[in-house]
Amino acid sequence: MRSKEMIGYLPTYERKSKVFQEIMKAAAKEVDQEYVDIKSLSNQLLINTATWGLAIYEQELGIQTDINKSYEERRNAIIAKWRGIGKVDKNLIQLITESYAVGDVSVVFNHAITIYLLGVNETMIGMKDLLNSIEEIKPAHLRLQIIYVYITYGELSPSTYGDLRSFTYRQIKNHDF
Repeated sequence: MRSKEMIGYLPTYERKSKVFQEIMKAAAKEVDQEYVDIKSLSNQLLINTATWGLAIYEQELGIQTDINKSYEERRNAIIAKWRGIGKVDKNLIQLITESYAVGDVSVVFNHAITIYLLGVNETMIGMKDLLNSIEEIKPAHLRLQIIYVYITYGELSPSTYGDLRSFTYRQIKNHDF
């Protein structure tokens, strides 16, 4: 809040006083700082905007804090850990994987856990964390495998990139165009 705005709340005879103007300038700085502090605190309440609060979430969930990781990587680990609470099934593995993956995900759950990453870059951020998250919750007897699925140029003939620009990877993979 600006000191001029605050001065507007004073009686008319005090608005011209140098003493009150200086008091209002000092008070305005304090009010502005309080606003910044409140905004920062409110950002910590949501995982997607948390920064310094991530360490608190990690501690609560038993995740080792690694300040060398990006905020995004740390947020993904927290979200995956939260989603990992409950019965381990296809839907849970799907939710955890989707918290890391940027493309489409398909999970098959039969004598092993097979995760198909459809059009996801194999160097995606947090692959090691994804694997750790799943290993932590899956039954020990189930094997985990990740399969990257890509469409080859031959499968797209005679279409061009321009022809397919408006379709998602899944639509192209399923030939829904």
